[in-house]
Amino acid sequence: MAIMNKFFKIIFPIIFLCNINIYAQVSANKYVITFIDKDNNPYSVNRPNEFLSQRAINRRTKQNIDILKNDLPITPLYIDSLQHLGIKVLNKSKWFNSVTIFSTDSLLLDTIHNISFIKCLKKFSSIKNKNFVYDKFNNRVNEIDYTSPDNKIGILDYGFSTNQIEMLDGQILHNQGYQGQGMQIAVIDAGFYHVNSLPAFDSLRANNQILGTKDFVDGGYSVYEDHYHGMAVLSILAGNIPHTFIGTAPKAKYWLLRSEDVYSESLIEEENWISAAEFADSVGADIISCSLGYSVFDDPAQNHTYADMDGKTTIISKAANIAASKGILVVNSAGNEGNNSWKYITAPSDADSVLCAGAVDENGDYATFSSQGPTSDVKIKPNIVSQGKNTVFQGSDGKFYTGSGTSFSTPIIAGLSACLWQAHPNVNNMQIFNAIVQSANHFKNPNNKTGFGIPNFEVANLMLIHSIDYNDFENENLISVYPNPFKDFLNFDFYSVDNDKIIIELYNVLGQKVLFNKYDLTFTLYNKIRIDLSNLRKGIYFLRVASTNKLYKKKVIKQ
Repeated sequence: MAIMNKFFKIIFPIIFLCNINIYAQVSANKYVITFIDKDNNPYSVNRPNEFLSQRAINRRTKQNIDILKNDLPITPLYIDSLQHLGIKVLNKSKWFNSVTIFSTDSLLLDTIHNISFIKCLKKFSSIKNKNFVYDKFNNRVNEIDYTSPDNKIGILDYGFSTNQIEMLDGQILHNQGYQGQGMQIAVIDAGFYHVNSLPAFDSLRANNQILGTKDFVDGGYSVYEDHYHGMAVLSILAGNIPHTFIGTAPKAKYWLLRSEDVYSESLIEEENWISAAEFADSVGADIISCSLGYSVFDDPAQNHTYADMDGKTTIISKAANIAASKGILVVNSAGNEGNNSWKYITAPSDADSVLCAGAVDENGDYATFSSQGPTSDVKIKPNIVSQGKNTVFQGSDGKFYTGSGTSFSTPIIAGLSACLWQAHPNVNNMQIFNAIVQSANHFKNPNNKTGFGIPNFEVANLMLIHSIDYNDFENENLISVYPNPFKDFLNFDFYSVDNDKIIIELYNVLGQKVLFNKYDLTFTLYNKIRIDLSNLRKGIYFLRVASTNKLYKKKVIKQ
C-alpha cells in the first residue's frame, strides 16, 4: 500500500529533510534470514524470567497462557556466528526464528544458504526513491476555532474531543474512574515527533507515563525527531489538556515503538512490525494500538493480493494473531482504501484476532474512505468503527486540528479498550474483544462498510459485569436488579428487542402494592432504570417486572 493511503492524508507545518539516495541504498541492502531450529539454546520455557518481564509472565498466568517454544529467544550462537562474518543484525523475531540483517557483501550472501543452521534468506528492497516531505499529503486539515469549543461539561471537560469519546459512551467509564490507570499500551507507528515537548503530553512526561521508546527502523531508542503520525495518534490516546482536549486513555502508560519507514514501502516494514510487537509482548504491554496497514509496495513483486487478506497468509497478520495468542489486545486500523481500486482492508487487520477499526464521521455515518470488508475468507471486517472523519488531534505545532483517516479511529478504540479492561482486570483479551464487538449498534446486522457498527462501552461494561453474552438477548431480558439488599436506590438493567413499556411493581409481605411505575424502553439497547426507595420501610419485598412478552419476579430486601 502506498504511503498516501497507509496514513491519514493531511498537511502539517513541518518539513523533513534527508538524503533520499543514501536512505534508498540502505533499504536495498536489508535481508531476512530464517534459522532452521532453536537447538543449543541456553533458554528454557521453564525459566521465562530470563527472557520475559514479570509483567509479561503475569499476563500469561492471568489468562492461562502457556510459555511456548516460540517465546524462546533465537539461539545466541546463530546470531554470534552471523556477526563474526561481518553481518549487521538489525532486528530479531523469536516468533519466526529470524533476523533482519544489513550487508553489502554479495559473495557472502550468495553462499550463506550453505551454513547449516540457516533455512533461507530473503531480500526485501525498495526500488523507488521517495522524496517524502509534507506536500505528499493532499488533504488539508482544519485548524479548530479555539473561541467556541462545542463541549459538554462532565466529570472530565473534554473540550474538542467530546464528540469522539461520547459517541462511544466512553465518558461513562471515565466518570467511574477508569481512565487507563495500570494499563500499558504499545503504540507502533512511524515516529513520535516532539512528544517530549508538545503540550498535550505534559502530563505523560510529568507522571512518567512514557515507559520507553524503541526504533526498529534505524535502531536505537530515539523516536522524537521522526515522523509526526505517531504523535498525532498518541494525542488521541493520551492527550490531557483539561477544558481543551482529553484522550481516550489519559492515565495509561505507553511504549512508543517506531516500525514504519516513510521513505520507502517494502515488506521489510512488516518484519520491523513483528519485532516491535514481540518487544511489546516481552515488556508486558496489554494493548497494541497500530495505525498502519500493508497491501501494495514499491516493488510490485512484493504486493499482496486480496486473496492474501485471509488473516493467515501475510507474515504481519500471522504475527498479529500470535501477539493475540500471548494475551495482548491488538487494535489496528482498517485502512483508507474505500474510495480507490483496492477498496478492502489491509494487513494485519485481516487477522481473525485483530480488532479492526474502521471510520465514521462525527454523525456516526460511514466515512467513504474507510476500507471495507469482508476478508477473502469472508470474515466480517472491519469489526467496529469510531469517529475517523473530522477527528480532533494535536498537530506538530501544538495546536488542535480536525483530520480524517482510520489512523484516527483506531486510538479512540484502543484507549477506551484499555479503560474497559482496567474495569475488568480478570478477563482475557478476547473477552474484551468480544464485549466491544457485541456492544456495537449493528451487531445483529453487520455489513462490509462498518462491520458490527459503533461500540457502546457502557454496554460492553455491563456485559462484563453481568457475564452476559449477546446470544442471551434473542429475547428481551431483565439483566440485573441491584444492589440486593439495597438501602435507598434499586437499579434495573433491561435489554429490549423492541420499543416497549415495562411496569415495575413492588409488594410487601402482606401483599400490599407499595410501588407502581411505568417506563418506556429503547429498542435494542440496555435500559438503565434507577428508583428512589429511600422512603420505604426496611424489610422483605416482592418485585414484579412485566413487559409485553415477559414477566419477572424477584425477592428483594430493604436494609
